[in-house]
Amino acid sequence: MNIQENISLKEYNTFGIDVNAKRFVSITSVYQLQQLLKEEKNIFLISGGSNMLLTKDIDTLVIHIDIKGISIDRENHDDIHITVNAGENWHEFVLWCVSQNYGGLENLSLIPGNVGTCPIQNIGAYGVEVKDTITKVEAIEIKTGKLVSFSAEECQFGYRNSIFKNEAKGKYVLTSVSFQLTKNNHKLNTSYGAIESELSSKGITNPTIKDISDAVITIRQSKLPDPKKIGNSGSFFKNPVISRKHFEKLQKKHPNIPSYVISDAEIKVPAGWLIEQSGFKGKRFGDYGVHEKQALVLVNYNDASGKEIYKLAQKIQHTIKNIFDIDLEIEVNIIK
Repeated sequence: MNIQENISLKEYNTFGIDVNAKRFVSITSVYQLQQLLKEEKNIFLISGGSNMLLTKDIDTLVIHIDIKGISIDRENHDDIHITVNAGENWHEFVLWCVSQNYGGLENLSLIPGNVGTCPIQNIGAYGVEVKDTITKVEAIEIKTGKLVSFSAEECQFGYRNSIFKNEAKGKYVLTSVSFQLTKNNHKLNTSYGAIESELSSKGITNPTIKDISDAVITIRQSKLPDPKKIGNSGSFFKNPVISRKHFEKLQKKHPNIPSYVISDAEIKVPAGWLIEQSGFKGKRFGDYGVHEKQALVLVNYNDASGKEIYKLAQKIQHTIKNIFDIDLEIEVNIIK
């Protein structure tokens, strides 16, 4: 293990924010991590860097989780159980699954980041959440250095949420994630977003999981900026869930407000629509702003600071609260 000093983290976060790590080390095995944790307890973890906004230099030891590897645990005619190490790129793993005809993750194509961070916020897109396929998460307890495992139930998954964002936050380093995927009789989900219309435009009536993955990639590429070209972290805000009473009140004033029914009492409203209606879509403020095609995405065009982007996020939150009386929750982890 080579601990380096004064390393820029610009290449290690998808926003491309240029802050420094006072000390930095890249870890490629669970054993290395356990040995390091015998000496170091005050640490800062980074993997794909896709769900964070860095607003300052990091004075504690930055550990880059780069543990790679995919293993097949067991399989039968219908299902396969796979364990994937935390440093594997998420999208590349999804494409590998699709190429093997393993179903369940195709709707989650092109989401940035690594496998190890996918359970933390229970990533989701186009009607699918990763919790639907996760069977187990393994992690190192920072305090003891012991390898522990969490069942799907113990992960306490919720909408963009898990135990790792709550009572387990800062206590564990996730090292691998296990999935149960289908080999036959795939449960295809094409009803959410523009997937059906994208498939229809290609003349596809009986889609495969590859067809769905390709459709999702096309849709995402048409709306979302490539982090390698424009710094961003995907969706910056959660879609708010409000009471039916509150929604009906808003509907009188905004008849075209889109919605998704969660239950008899709760309605989900697209945050992107709220932001667009508030006039922020496509707005640029020097080196940062709101993406022109997707209002949910805040972007770093060049050399913006994390503090500037965070101030813009707070301004959007304040505006949404004033106009719609909705508290817009930030999905990205703000490091401040």
